[in-house]
Amino acid sequence: MTDALPDSGDTIFAPASGFGRAAVAVVRISGPAAGAVLDRLAGRRPEPRRLSLRRLRDPDTRAVLDQALVAWLPGPATVTGEDMAELHLHGGLAVRAAVLRALASVPGCRPAQAGAFSRRAFLNGRIDLTEAEGIADLIDAETEAQRVQALRQLDGALGRQVAAWRETGIDLLAGAEAALDFADEGDVDADDLDAALSGRAAALRDAIQIALADGRRGERLREGFCVVLAGAPNAGKSTLLNALSGRDAAIVSDIPGTTRDAIEVRCDLGGLPVILVDTAGLRATEDAIEAEGVKRTHHRIRSADLVLHLVPADGPAVAEGLGDIPTLRVRTKSDLAPRAGEGTLAVSAITGAGLDALLDAVQAAAAASFGQGDALVTRERHRAALTRAVGHLDRVAAAPAGFPPELIAEDLRLAVRALGEVGGHVGVEEMLDRLFSGFCIGK
Repeated sequence: MTDALPDSGDTIFAPASGFGRAAVAVVRISGPAAGAVLDRLAGRRPEPRRLSLRRLRDPDTRAVLDQALVAWLPGPATVTGEDMAELHLHGGLAVRAAVLRALASVPGCRPAQAGAFSRRAFLNGRIDLTEAEGIADLIDAETEAQRVQALRQLDGALGRQVAAWRETGIDLLAGAEAALDFADEGDVDADDLDAALSGRAAALRDAIQIALADGRRGERLREGFCVVLAGAPNAGKSTLLNALSGRDAAIVSDIPGTTRDAIEVRCDLGGLPVILVDTAGLRATEDAIEAEGVKRTHHRIRSADLVLHLVPADGPAVAEGLGDIPTLRVRTKSDLAPRAGEGTLAVSAITGAGLDALLDAVQAAAAASFGQGDALVTRERHRAALTRAVGHLDRVAAAPAGFPPELIAEDLRLAVRALGEVGGHVGVEEMLDRLFSGFCIGK
């Protein structure tokens, strides 16, 4: 079920603070009846944008629900662009439940769905789609680097840049339309117009390409640096995963082939998001289930950012490589045989020896992968739309003399449309439900 559009007449409410016992619980109300709802619960409406102490009463029984601070926030200068109200309640569970029941009893006032407030902010033009995605990323941020990137997105870094590119594209399109309209005028030099359009289209294309040539740094930071632990059965992969994560995330057993599927643990290394993946041991097997696990291990290796190739100190030396993926050779169980070969880190999950050096090496690899500087593009959706825009602009820039102006204008229209998709101006209706459903209730 999706949230109704702002012009549906519905007024929505939801807790805006965490669940559980707390000092204060905040409830948000948004919609055309927000002021009337506040009047029914709190009596006289307070002065706009000032917290006032009020007794909240049940609209039907007039029983006192709580003594709370309330705020009246008339639109459109609000988060959602609509009239809003806030109730700052005592944070007891019973108090909050009673107030929410009272709000639900008011005709035309209903509980909000996940992401409903942010969705209304987007639909009312208070934020663009990139800023809405920034909110989602901020909610999901687990590390300092992810938090900083999400805040830049929420602050409109990508939205402002794409809006500027789009304005340039619209100007180019206006020039192309003018060339079409006045092509039969004797004082208009079509060749000069074509050359001017071609040069400006090339400049716009090059600017977008610079943003795209970032090694997918933004997407990688959102998703995390993937480190796969690979090696033969009983190489110590699960034991090492547990030691690095500080908890019993994987089952440890002396029986070869215990791990059948990948187990992921998310870590914060120096503010960088790292995903450690335990995998099934690599060996030939007749067991169908274990063979599927080995197949999945190879798949995870191919998609990894870094592979830790684990070779036990009490086992034979392994010369087999794992392809072209960046690989770090790790000699496990070093407490049994401390010496490691050249270029190999020796670790012991039992004694803890070498674990700090291994984490430092993984962190260095992650930092090198994420690179330097702030990424502008943070989602595959952004990259796909900007890449399409570049393709259309490239055709305009490369158009030979005498190329049909109608085709040039069409490519410019498609480029402007692709840029509009990034900020949510066109063609994004089908993905709004998916985006906002991932938000919290009350956000």
